[in-house]
Amino acid sequence: MASKPLLKALADAGVASRRRLADAIREGRAQVNGQVVEDFRHPVDPARDIVSIDGRTCRLDAERMVYLLLHKPKGVLSTTSDERGRQTVIDLVSAKYGHLRLHLIGRLDKDSTGLLLLTNDGELTHRFTHPRFEHEKEYRVTINSALRPTDRRRLEKGIELDDGITWPARVMVVNEQSFTYAVTIHEGRKRQVRRMFEHLGYRVKALKRVRMGSLRLGNLPEGQARELTARELRQLKREGAGPAPS
Repeated sequence: MASKPLLKALADAGVASRRRLADAIREGRAQVNGQVVEDFRHPVDPARDIVSIDGRTCRLDAERMVYLLLHKPKGVLSTTSDERGRQTVIDLVSAKYGHLRLHLIGRLDKDSTGLLLLTNDGELTHRFTHPRFEHEKEYRVTINSALRPTDRRRLEKGIELDDGITWPARVMVVNEQSFTYAVTIHEGRKRQVRRMFEHLGYRVKALKRVRMGSLRLGNLPEGQARELTARELRQLKREGAGPAPS
């Protein structure tokens, strides 16, 4: 493996933020093969050299953690593979991530669009897909007619579905003319939002997820993916903090 500058090697391995790593190197807390190194550009071979900070060995040859926000289009499967050869979200991700074993956080049915998260961080995936963690999910839902006030109150109170009563949802009008509503839930049952409206007799014409916790879809085009910003990632990890679920 080709050598890298010490600071870059540590940052690429996800040991800590570049700022914290720079401070550690500058303060003489980093060692390469047992020798203190204070030069950010000191060359290291991630596959051979032993690098430590504060006496703790850092794995430099570990797979870089990647966190991708994806805008899923209609017709694409929310899975990482399909034995029938249908298009999946992995097919939308740039070839630069093809060698990584990515996990999917936040599935959407084939006919829905919007925000998904792909990552090779197994611990984060476990935390965000475990039922114990109830992260908000916000959708834009377009139905075939105006939502009756009594039905809105039922959504906000909880709907009795075949797999139990839903938690109260928040419902707001987005566009009265197109019958589009913002719906926020905390659960992650299969096709839950569609089933809630269908249970009340409405036909869902379009469903798009625009937010998961603090992550927002924004103006990312359909079919495109981008890496989370440092700020988004910090917030995401704070939301997934706490004792690991069993």
